[in-house]
Amino acid sequence: MKGLHIVSYVLLWVGGLNWGLVGLLNYNLVDSLLGAGSSLARLIYILVGLAALYTIFTHKSYCKTCGGEKVK
Repeated sequence: MKGLHIVSYVLLWVGGLNWGLVGLLNYNLVDSLLGAGSSLARLIYILVGLAALYTIFTHKSYCKTCGGEKVK
């Protein structure tokens, strides 16, 4: 599960940075790298969304601040 947590974390960074660039500069990095509307770009967006859902539902168990049980 630690691997899934790390992948989820990285995907959240990708999504967050991309949305920051869209908001600040009107520049979509994912679309620029993979092509707007391409299947690969769509897959990245789906994976970022799934990572967000995973993090929402498992956050408390991994977060030191929230006092989860799985943190060592």
